[in-house]
Amino acid sequence: MKIVIIDYRAGNIQSIQFALNRLGFTAELTDDAEKIKTADKVIFPGVGEASSAMQKLKATGLDTLIPQLKQPVLGICLGMQLMCSYSEEGNTKGLGIFEDTIVKFNHGVKVPQIGWNQITNLSSDLFKGVKENEYMYLVHSYYAPVCKDTVATSFYGLEYSTALQKNNFYGVQFHPEKSSKAGELVLKNFLEL
Repeated sequence: MKIVIIDYRAGNIQSIQFALNRLGFTAELTDDAEKIKTADKVIFPGVGEASSAMQKLKATGLDTLIPQLKQPVLGICLGMQLMCSYSEEGNTKGLGIFEDTIVKFNHGVKVPQIGWNQITNLSSDLFKGVKENEYMYLVHSYYAPVCKDTVATSFYGLEYSTALQKNNFYGVQFHPEKSSKAGELVLKNFLEL
């Protein structure tokens, strides 16, 4: 199986590669359009700030390539947020795969949310074998509100989307690569889609 991690210099790449290695897989880190198009599975990671990350995607043409991909694509953290139509962070137009708008936590909770939180309302093959109310590791100041593409939620002052799915596109706000056995199971499920 050919697994590609999209390289746009805004990712938590090493921990994802280590998690894949523990599952017996290797992944190529690349921004090469042909390699991404011909991969069996594509992982779209992200750590950092939305507008500068989007500029990096535009500079390499990845902003037009990613929404056209036909194989399973997994956006992680900022990767998932950039798959949405808009983010308040840096007033950023996203890739428009999910119609959600990313907004900042501003209802009396500590920002960013850092640490373990439960995921609930699991309704995707991504969560096969994952228990309801399982804990996952999150670090984020912005969130996706619950919408028609929501396939898992978490609660932090309010209920929000912790996973989205539309067609071949999947997004998780949590870091599966840092979420122990349950997170590795999510990665394994993605690779087995």
